[in-house]
Amino acid sequence: MFTPISQLQELIIYRKILEDNIIRQLPAICSAAATPAEQAAWYGELIGKAEALSLQGDLIKQYLLYLLAHDKNIVSVTLQKTGGTLGESLQKAWLHDLGLLQKFFAAELPAGRQSQLIEHFVPTFPPAAPSPYRLLEPGFLSVSATPEQAAALLITYYTQYGYGDMAEYAAFRWQEATGLSGIKHYDTIRLTDIVGYDRQKATLITNTQAFLTGRPANHVLLSGARGTGKSSSVKALANEYFANGLRLVEVAKSQLTSLPKLMELLRGYRQRFIIFLDDLSFEEFEVEYKYLKSVIEGGLEAKPDNVLIYATSNRRHLIKETWSDRSENMDELHRADAVNEKISLSDRFGIILSFVAPSQQEYLTIVSELARKQGVQLPPDDLRTAALQWEFSHSGRSGRTAQQFINHLLSNRAAK
Repeated sequence: MFTPISQLQELIIYRKILEDNIIRQLPAICSAAATPAEQAAWYGELIGKAEALSLQGDLIKQYLLYLLAHDKNIVSVTLQKTGGTLGESLQKAWLHDLGLLQKFFAAELPAGRQSQLIEHFVPTFPPAAPSPYRLLEPGFLSVSATPEQAAALLITYYTQYGYGDMAEYAAFRWQEATGLSGIKHYDTIRLTDIVGYDRQKATLITNTQAFLTGRPANHVLLSGARGTGKSSSVKALANEYFANGLRLVEVAKSQLTSLPKLMELLRGYRQRFIIFLDDLSFEEFEVEYKYLKSVIEGGLEAKPDNVLIYATSNRRHLIKETWSDRSENMDELHRADAVNEKISLSDRFGIILSFVAPSQQEYLTIVSELARKQGVQLPPDDLRTAALQWEFSHSGRSGRTAQQFINHLLSNRAAK
């Protein structure tokens, strides 16, 4: 006798899902022969997954839906490449699987003696925003949905968010040996959290939106004083435009030699990527900048259309200039060559945004706005006096200094 659970064994496209330990054990756990100890172990593993992934609701169905959304298979890969088109035969095989999955989601599953533990699950840490995979619920949790309707939802999902980690994470770290790894606890900062620097933020937004819509866009260098919001502005872009297909890839200076390998990897995705080089600068003896210059200029192989580079630095010119570059012992031609070599990297960035330290009034405006947003209630004159005292005893005026001051006020309030 075939049941919705046993029919999962007939999946063609999504067979990798059956290798998942929780799904693999499901038929045995739902059978009358399952012992209480076996069921308890299975519940424990499923609840552990739910806590790690912040799943909520009917855990069996939510977990399977999560696996379905993130599965890398011939359909998800093809839809990424084509933007939503499948061949007729592949489409039929896919619809076959979607029909089986819909029967499973529509069934009442006898999940054992303690099934109430997982039917209406609420995780300890619910997601700050609904997970993208839940956009698929109307196609699978609605009993009236057809396989074609489920397919339409998946096409939108795969083309917008991708599959696997690409659908889950807004930002990644790059290591040549291990590839891309998603940053689970990524900074949730938004552009509206950054007070001031409106012109710089507007330029970033315009350039990034052009990039996301396939129009010409430039690499960007954000230079200036420390603590002024350069890095935060770039990080915020990934949160603002995640649903538009933007992903951030953080690359350390030591990894610049592997940029060509990273570029080739990113070329295969439909998403758009900003390679983020944070706090970038080079000493005279460091030569990694040559790899960066080569990638920006484009060698024999063209730069992928879906990749831009955004870098931050405390230096306007990324390569340190020394007195020897201006030595009178060096002839004019060689002296000019040395200087030009060291300023040429910055010139490769089409947009250079300067983040200068705020004036006293700008600093006080930042303090006032942060205090308002974070619930600090002090008379304006007292807030101003304390903010100026904090600035003098710390590292000067900046958005970071202002936030540290607000943190100080909040910690003192909490201690009382």
